[in-house]
Amino acid sequence: MGVVQLLDKKFKTSIPEAEIKKHVKEVAERINRDLKDKNPLFLAVLNGSFIFAADLMREITIPCEISFVKLASYQGTTSTGKITEVIGINEDLSGRCIVIVEDIVDTGLTMKRMLETLGTRCPAEIHICALLVKPDKLQVDLDIEYAAMRIPNDFIVGYGLDYDQQGRNLPDIYTVID
Repeated sequence: MGVVQLLDKKFKTSIPEAEIKKHVKEVAERINRDLKDKNPLFLAVLNGSFIFAADLMREITIPCEISFVKLASYQGTTSTGKITEVIGINEDLSGRCIVIVEDIVDTGLTMKRMLETLGTRCPAEIHICALLVKPDKLQVDLDIEYAAMRIPNDFIVGYGLDYDQQGRNLPDIYTVID
């Protein structure tokens, strides 16, 4: 296991890239099966989900579309609890099958806000696809149909996730050690 230094913190490898990609492929296969006749619109939540979304889309074999939305709720290693929509959704969602693609769901507050925002646009259905879920930290009840991995309540970086904008480029996922 490797150790990396990002700013004032050290992180150790907790999920290697090969394991991540295996789980991404499994989630994509379920989506391909479940949504095969729906032409889903994938809405990737920036910035963190961009690597996950790219790898997921390479495994999706059904007709689909992708777009991006940016919501902010983190500062440093903790959620601020205040969610600000930075980049909105321009597509017409009426009657569409939507798949929200998120890097990590911890408190669930960001996802709840996203579901509320999308619900006003009259989609036919909304599905949640998350690379990582922290079940012990969830504060709201969410149906996360496509969760690639469940993890403990540790602060992590890599594979798109960051610590003050650092570490997104790391191919593995790392857990803070100090």
